[in-house]
Amino acid sequence: MAHRKAQKGRKPAKIKKYRKPLNLNIGMIIFSAVFIYVAYFVVGYFKYSPPKPYEVKEGSLSTNTIFRGIALRNEAIVTAPSAGYINYYLREGERAAKGDMVFTIDETGRLNEHMESIYQGQNSLSSGELAEFRNEIVNFMHGFDPQNFSSAYDFKYSISGTVLKLANADMLANLTEGSADLGTIKTFYAPDTGVITYWIDGYESLLPEQVTEDIFEKRVVYDDAEDVIDDAKEVYRKTQLLGTSLAAVGDPAYKMSTDENWSVVIPVEAGFGARLLKEEYVKIRFLKNQYESWASVKLLHNSDGNTYAQLGLNNSMVTFVSERFLEIELILDEETGLKIPNSAIAQREFFLVPKEFVLAEDTSKAGVMRQTYLEDGTISSEHVELEIYSYDEESEEYYLDTDVLGRGDVLLKLDSQETYTVSKSATLIGVYNMNKGYADFREIHILAQNDEYAIVQSNTRYGLNVYDNIVLNADSVDADQFIYE
Repeated sequence: MAHRKAQKGRKPAKIKKYRKPLNLNIGMIIFSAVFIYVAYFVVGYFKYSPPKPYEVKEGSLSTNTIFRGIALRNEAIVTAPSAGYINYYLREGERAAKGDMVFTIDETGRLNEHMESIYQGQNSLSSGELAEFRNEIVNFMHGFDPQNFSSAYDFKYSISGTVLKLANADMLANLTEGSADLGTIKTFYAPDTGVITYWIDGYESLLPEQVTEDIFEKRVVYDDAEDVIDDAKEVYRKTQLLGTSLAAVGDPAYKMSTDENWSVVIPVEAGFGARLLKEEYVKIRFLKNQYESWASVKLLHNSDGNTYAQLGLNNSMVTFVSERFLEIELILDEETGLKIPNSAIAQREFFLVPKEFVLAEDTSKAGVMRQTYLEDGTISSEHVELEIYSYDEESEEYYLDTDVLGRGDVLLKLDSQETYTVSKSATLIGVYNMNKGYADFREIHILAQNDEYAIVQSNTRYGLNVYDNIVLNADSVDADQFIYE
């Protein structure tokens, strides 16, 4: 009993939970590490998009060599010295000798009425006159382009001019002394030798240096068109000088082109213009009649900031004397070589080292002797093998990799105490060759280029060969990066 009372008086003992010792399972640790490693590369593999290859092939570059140009000539406008009705006696585009009769002015207007009363609406044409019409029609049919319908207007005015010329010549031949009651008829002659035209457009005195881009963007409008244009600056208007029209003193009567030397000015890109200037002379084809001719090249940098090529000619002026704007094609020698996309082209910087400090073993490998220091401070040297990327024959320097050499490295010349400190660098244009499984930079020499492709020189010492595989997009890789699929 006493023993139970004693137990009741005691405090209950605290029971502590037993902690098991931490036992590391080395097998689980290794398994976890391997799992994470494998998972990382599996995820990386599915996320990796390998660079797309492009197989180098031979080809030529197709460039747009068709241009719209403005024809500039030595043109002089002859004005009417008196008022009256003008009648022409030379056809549009006909060459007049000095002193040839070009037109008359009928001050009363009764000459046409008199001739109509004589013929009573019945006229006949000789075989020679019919042949003249036939030639004009045939030439128009062969040269007509539905996409350039404005040429139909030129043909219309040319035919009208021929009709007026023939009618007026016949009219003059049938005038008799008894027609003095017709009033005063004044005759005017060519002041010089030249080609006669009966149209004006305001560009007669335009100089090649004054040509601007907005000239080529103007909308063509003819006098008999029904279009109403508010802004005259946006319009090119060709005004025909029609016979039998009433002219005031000082109005344009006709136009004379006195020089066979003329030019066509075309807008060009600066790079293309430099190529034309290098050619000095270029062969051109006029799309209107497929006529071909050689033209001299002069490059213009005009006030609007654009580049233009002035193509000088010394023939065929009379053929196109009625045209202000001409569609021409430049016939250039096509550049052939290795055809590559522009997206594959990259730039990379290299060190330039004089050839006397480089041990060139073959076409792509080389070595240099680089100065080093031992642990005790003694000067020594080491042989460093590296790759050659190009050689400049003018400066006699090799392009060497910046990943192997460092700026400030001192190179030693064999059998000499002379040294060279690496510092000079330059940039090469090239592509990344992937034949060996990594991005191997290769220099290229671009011969021609358009918006999509470039033609590069083949069979170069450090360049590409046919059927090489290059990286299609140069921005997708780094130099010497391993490429796997």
